[in-house]
Amino acid sequence: MSASSPDQDAPVVVYVTTPDRTIADSIAAALVEHHEAACVNIVAGVQSVYRWQGRIERDTEQLLVIKTRQARLAAIDARLATLHPDDVPERIALPIVDGAPAYMQWLVEQTTPET
Repeated sequence: MSASSPDQDAPVVVYVTTPDRTIADSIAAALVEHHEAACVNIVAGVQSVYRWQGRIERDTEQLLVIKTRQARLAAIDARLATLHPDDVPERIALPIVDGAPAYMQWLVEQTTPET
């Protein structure tokens, strides 16, 4: 389910969990290389507890904290579909309500595909 926004330049932070560092590095590099993210932080050792197929699961995962724009979410979903091993990868986007003006401008520039 995706919420639509009238402002496709609206900055967002996206959370994605991955099962290991190799996959996290691969996804992060691809997102930045293809201007789908301005920056991706990889937070190691996140403990996740969740229900999957009727069972309580516990995993140590890597958390990607992705800084991007609303307009790039579909491209991020497409990238996850090819690089993420989970059947249902986590992808949650939250609005950035404020940020340093120079950083916000940089974020927009970095997530604008080159022509």
